[in-house]
Amino acid sequence: MSNFLHTSDTIPDGLGWTHFCPMHLAWIIGAVAFALVVSLLYRRSDEKQRAKIRKVLAVALLADELYKMVCLFIGGNYTPSYLPLHLCSINIIFIAIHAWKPSKLLDNFLYGICIPGALAALLFPTWVKLPPTSFMYWHSFTVHVLLFAYPVVLTAGGDIRPNARELPKCLLFLLALAVPIYGVNLLFGTNFMFLMRADDGNPLQIFETLLGNHLWGFPIIGAAVLSVMYVPVHLWRRRKNKVTA
Repeated sequence: MSNFLHTSDTIPDGLGWTHFCPMHLAWIIGAVAFALVVSLLYRRSDEKQRAKIRKVLAVALLADELYKMVCLFIGGNYTPSYLPLHLCSINIIFIAIHAWKPSKLLDNFLYGICIPGALAALLFPTWVKLPPTSFMYWHSFTVHVLLFAYPVVLTAGGDIRPNARELPKCLLFLLALAVPIYGVNLLFGTNFMFLMRADDGNPLQIFETLLGNHLWGFPIIGAAVLSVMYVPVHLWRRRKNKVTA
């Protein structure tokens, strides 16, 4: 357990793992299974029970993030790069707000941005240097499983109803977040929201190679992902409306 308090910045080389190894695949399968089981439970619950499930998931996320911060401080590894300014950390806050006070804007932000963001992190993790004996290894997986599960569960239960009309607001909101965070990156030399560079294993590296700048990947991948998230929903609703008309 000598590596427990290490992070990706401090861990010795050669102790990590590779993308899509059996252990990584087990986490991905476990994340999907967890989301499916909780979704089934949520769908069968009344409103009082649903509210409890939402709050339990939100509190679990906050506790997971607090656990990370405590371990970083104990290990003397807390730096400005661990400020809660990555999109996943921001989504923890948004989920906590949503669990107690939902809104259409947060509905669509969590559906259209949190789900694919958390799934991308699980598919292409940047913490491959960390062995399972590190606290950050467990935090990095569990927090993204919960981030993925919360909006999936609420969407499956019908409490989040994706609406493409809310997308412009969501994207403007995301841009409003990115501007000051870019300033923080310049100030501290950090890489919040991957605005400065694409880390190893990040699909944005493809655009760095092909187009000379990883930032091209945001509009290209974003358009593709949002199309997958919203177009099938729109087509299904149109078909449903025609059948009931």
